[in-house]
Amino acid sequence: MEEKKTCLYDKHVALGALMSPFAGFIMPIQYSNITDEHQAVRQACGVFDVSHMGEVLITGPDAERYVQHIFTNDVAGAPDGQVFYGMMCYPDGGTVDDLLVYKMGAEEFFLVINAANIDKDVDWMKQQLAGFNVTFEHQSDYYGQLAVQGPEAETVVEEVLELACKDLKFYTATKLNASGETIIISRTGYTGEDGFEIYGSHDFIVQNWDKLMASGRCKPCGLGCRDTLRFEVGLPLYGDELSAEISPVMAGLSMFCKFEKEEFIGKEALAEQKANGVAKRVIGIELQDKAIPRHGYAVLKDGVQVGEVTTGYHCISVDKSVCMALVETPFAKLGTELEIQIRKKTFPGVVVKKRFYDKHYKKD
Repeated sequence: MEEKKTCLYDKHVALGALMSPFAGFIMPIQYSNITDEHQAVRQACGVFDVSHMGEVLITGPDAERYVQHIFTNDVAGAPDGQVFYGMMCYPDGGTVDDLLVYKMGAEEFFLVINAANIDKDVDWMKQQLAGFNVTFEHQSDYYGQLAVQGPEAETVVEEVLELACKDLKFYTATKLNASGETIIISRTGYTGEDGFEIYGSHDFIVQNWDKLMASGRCKPCGLGCRDTLRFEVGLPLYGDELSAEISPVMAGLSMFCKFEKEEFIGKEALAEQKANGVAKRVIGIELQDKAIPRHGYAVLKDGVQVGEVTTGYHCISVDKSVCMALVETPFAKLGTELEIQIRKKTFPGVVVKKRFYDKHYKKD
């Protein structure tokens, strides 16, 4: 199948980005190098093309009830503009996808889904429509998306893009009229830093990318550092720390499953897992060596495999080799000594918290 291109593809190529297939798209992996781009987001401001993400609009009298049915978090009675993180789950508790739900109005919910899962997610959501008076609009082909991230993001969005954002609270969104169209901007991101995600037409996204590049105040960043940034602060990636086989409870994300809700798909299975435990859990491991654990590498206890790495890096911000791994629950306790098989050698490590670097969100 031919890979798709985002509206910014030509811009990435012109900047000399290293392009590679990702989730059905040809995407920029890096421009200068991953470390430079990573540090730009941690210390100043970086911008990501995330136009490959999927968008679905749910409207109508039963919009809230439908979202409550398919989504693990609780959106009931939330104020307009509130953004929620959570999952869609199968009846057995496995994860369909993790996503953001934007409550834009009493009967209007904007859902942002992972690029690799767009077709699967849309099919799944359509299968759940029976009995709900809603209109379902798949809008992925209309929207482009920019993520402006870092401690200087607010100033850059206000001054360079001239978009009013400073009054947005963490995990809230608003609609703005800009360049003759209605756009959505939210104080959200996938980096552990303050930042904004901006949704608009392809023309709008291209114009604003050009403004950011011309300003010199915002470094273009690829998917390489997007992964190192999210990993350092313990944010999951679907396909690694969440999947049809890895439930939110196994991933340590039960706080986004609101069991007090009357119902949601997967509630019974997840509640049983939370009450009675799971066979495997996603944990953090810190190595005593600079060797780098990669996805799929075996995690051992006394030479016997007890799990495998989901994501691993030599952490840029704290200069340690660390990973997240799915391991058998008896070996998931903090302080447990384990080993990781890297090619023909094993390297000792210890179970630590999954957040290897502190988040710096603006929450006041």
